[in-house]
Amino acid sequence: MKIVVVGSVAYDTVETPAGKRESQLGGSACFFSISASYFTEVGIIGVVGNDFAPSDRSMLNNHGIDTTGLVEVSGKTFRWTGEYMEDINTAVTLDTQLNVFGDFKPALTEAHANAPYLFLANIDPNIQMQVLNSMTSRPKWVASDTMNLWINVARPALIDIIGKVDMLIINEDEVRQLTEQNHLPSAAKAVMNLGPNSTVVKRGEYGASLFGETFCFAAPAYPLKRVIDPTGAGDCFAGGFMGHIASVENIDEETLRTATIVGSTMASFAVEDFGLERIKNLTKSDISERFRAFTELTRFKSPRFIQ
Repeated sequence: MKIVVVGSVAYDTVETPAGKRESQLGGSACFFSISASYFTEVGIIGVVGNDFAPSDRSMLNNHGIDTTGLVEVSGKTFRWTGEYMEDINTAVTLDTQLNVFGDFKPALTEAHANAPYLFLANIDPNIQMQVLNSMTSRPKWVASDTMNLWINVARPALIDIIGKVDMLIINEDEVRQLTEQNHLPSAAKAVMNLGPNSTVVKRGEYGASLFGETFCFAAPAYPLKRVIDPTGAGDCFAGGFMGHIASVENIDEETLRTATIVGSTMASFAVEDFGLERIKNLTKSDISERFRAFTELTRFKSPRFIQ
């Protein structure tokens, strides 16, 4: 397999202005792996309870996702309840039940430990470090995500793991919280001073910004008529981003720029329906057409007076 992702697998109850869904499959590892599966081979490391539906595992397998690392134990699967009623870009958590995820101790097979690409999804940074240390050798590319919870309660461990990854993928509010820098380029620079050679700042309806040591790049958000459910959009972005990198097996500035657009493409699909409903039913044609539409958003002909 090309990419290993470690993260949560959950059943979410979500309410947005478009409606409400209960116990829909979610979790960072699911959103990431479905998105990345359109571009490369993915293996998922996670834990579920004995209430995990066989049909949900089959859906993952049907996408070519290796689920040998998705361990089932006695108990209930992680549950999250949230709403996006005041601000469609911001989730309000109403209830969190860690259940079996609270005792998650990831175990990697030989195939997982030798994967060339690793994504450490939004989980306890101590677990992220455990997985990275379990790799046979350092992967070609390691990216991680985090959230305000870990910035607040596990900052030393978080700073430690950030110093050992190639890229941090983080949202706008959290990068400011992490770095205590309100100016976005300064916040990105502060992240790279911790160790990564690049970072992506997810900006919701304003797109995503990529920062490297010697360059920066901004991707717009796709102008959708309606956002149904933003849950998992950031993980779908990361899945598209890393899926593209793994598919071309080349990491340079141009690859990272293209990966940013690929990630934005996948995130734009994710928000068009509840949970995984849209992202799990895409075709190659859907993705290529949306990718071309993204390139059209910023294409223009230079006027003569600045040539």
